[in-house]
Amino acid sequence: MADEEIAFDVADSGASKTYPMQCSALRKNGFVMLKGRPCKIVDMSTSKTGKHGHAKVHMVGIDIFTQKKYEDICPSTHNMDVPQVKREDYQLTDISDDGFLTLMSDNGDIREDLKVPEGELGGLLRLEFEEGKDLLCTVLAACGEECVIATKANSALDK
Repeated sequence: MADEEIAFDVADSGASKTYPMQCSALRKNGFVMLKGRPCKIVDMSTSKTGKHGHAKVHMVGIDIFTQKKYEDICPSTHNMDVPQVKREDYQLTDISDDGFLTLMSDNGDIREDLKVPEGELGGLLRLEFEEGKDLLCTVLAACGEECVIATKANSALDK
């Protein structure tokens, strides 16, 4: 045994990326996993109990990262996974030539691992930054993914 090396699997803190919640307890504007993707619920409807079973809940959700629409139907008594969603604001300090954002948290930590978002939001972010505006970027994190979902003027600096 002394000659053999023992391999240990690397694991995270043990915190789950999702938690179960009964389908009937989910609400519009809440979060849920649909087709394996973290989604914000935009529409919900419940059908009546049939002759042979449970009331069914029909959910429509928008992926919080890709904005793609997903639908699912689940018995109201069954559990569905709800993603652990974390929302945090960062001050934008720079945009690199390769499209990465330099963001500073409230406690002064710097991160440079997020790209400028695609589409209209990314264009607006670049334009306002080039105009010299102080911006706050709202970063949403869920299921091991993170992205900037919104920007706003940093009113804390307007004194």
